[in-house]
Amino acid sequence: MRDMMGLPHLLVVNAGSSSLKLSVFALAGGDPVLAHRVLVDGFGPDGRLVARDAAGRVLADEALGGQALDSPDAEREAALLAALAWLEPRTGGAGPVAAGHRIVHGGLRFAEPVVLDAAVLEALRRFVPLAPLHQPHNLAPIETLWRRAPALPQVACFDTAFHRTQPPVARQYALPRALTEAGVRRYGFHGLSYESVAGALPGLAGRAFERVVVAHLGHGASLCALRQGRSVATTMGFTALEGLPMGTRSGSIDPAIVLYLQREHGLGLDEVADLLHERSGLLGVSGISGDVRRLLASDSPHAAEALDLFVYRIGREAGSLAAALGGLDALVFTGGIGEHAAPVRARVCAAAAWLGVVLDAEANDRGAACISAPGSRVAVWVVPTDEEGVIARHTRAALARAGTPIG
Repeated sequence: MRDMMGLPHLLVVNAGSSSLKLSVFALAGGDPVLAHRVLVDGFGPDGRLVARDAAGRVLADEALGGQALDSPDAEREAALLAALAWLEPRTGGAGPVAAGHRIVHGGLRFAEPVVLDAAVLEALRRFVPLAPLHQPHNLAPIETLWRRAPALPQVACFDTAFHRTQPPVARQYALPRALTEAGVRRYGFHGLSYESVAGALPGLAGRAFERVVVAHLGHGASLCALRQGRSVATTMGFTALEGLPMGTRSGSIDPAIVLYLQREHGLGLDEVADLLHERSGLLGVSGISGDVRRLLASDSPHAAEALDLFVYRIGREAGSLAAALGGLDALVFTGGIGEHAAPVRARVCAAAAWLGVVLDAEANDRGAACISAPGSRVAVWVVPTDEEGVIARHTRAALARAGTPIG
């Protein structure tokens, strides 16, 4: 990456509940080119800022420090401002020409990236109940950036949009039609990640695969069935709570459990929401952590049980998606766990042996890109996701469509 001093640049913001990622892309013709990434892990005095260049070299690793602020929202805003302050001298002191944001939920209305204005932002706030762990944090940096630079063009890119190619039967719940027509339907999430993988896989593998299951495994986890690179089914649904058990989320459960908890245990709506979103999943089963790294390192039988459940459910869902595809040509791992946890990949592949998956154990252990054995009927790949790169390209394209080209 050449020195980007003096080059116009694009800011990509990926804001979550416990972390904040900023990426800077230089604009000099062709695709946006990554220059810097900044990760803020945790907020308040205990948070850390880690900055890397395009090659992944660590340029800074420091505590945010400072005093605890009045609210978590204030601490998140302070973290954003600290990250922007770190980036400013690296970009010649010039602000970005535009900003692109990952937005988890676009509802029925937003099927593609959209240039943000007050009306769009208000519409996106209505989806907060559908993604309470993500949507508020996705939206907050938009307002912060507008306060600092009111004329800054900003674009929303949606995790739900990629799944709009699914057939109606894959999106429908068996509920009264009035509810489904009002928007109670399966949306799917992690779409920016799946779009990234779908675009990268043919180049890495040297061929296109007709039927692919992608496992996005991280603190949030889901699977997606791709036919010719397009989503046809996925494990998450109306919200990002459905599907696999995750770090702290329950995944799919019998909905009558919610009624039981309310009637027999006296839990209110907020208590049930906290239980299912924050105290379940790998954390709930293990009683130790929602972090797979800690569970793999633990000798606790409860940690082993949590991992067993995680792998079992991935195997069941992979079989379901293979059925939706009518077979399977490739299995792809991505996300923090999918890219880095070789033992989890090995166990998922063993569970998928009936589909024709044969793992190359040595390739898997050394972190190769292709980890299937030569005789495997199903190719198995590990493909790093690049949501930020997808957002950068979408942001530039959306602004061009709107008559505001940025380079």
